[in-house]
Amino acid sequence: MPRSSARGTRTSVPEVEVLALMPHALWLCVRGREYMLDYATFPWFADASIGEARQVELRFDHLYWPALDVDLHLESLSDPARFPLMARSKPRGRAARR
Repeated sequence: MPRSSARGTRTSVPEVEVLALMPHALWLCVRGREYMLDYATFPWFADASIGEARQVELRFDHLYWPALDVDLHLESLSDPARFPLMARSKPRGRAARR
């Protein structure tokens, strides 16, 4: 007789998952592939909280962070040089209130 998975065992892998928010980069896993988004290339995440970074949605071929108002095409993760037109990051925190 087949047995069910052990209680608490994941049966499916999320399509997008934040693996880590490091001092120099955000690590993501999208559809089983890992990406490192360094802050020099992806400045929107440099001052993000882990809560803001974890609120990511996969929408067809785009990733969207509603709390950060960031929308990235999946191809820009693996080949950022093909997407040279990038918006400037908005100042956040105290600098934004001055």
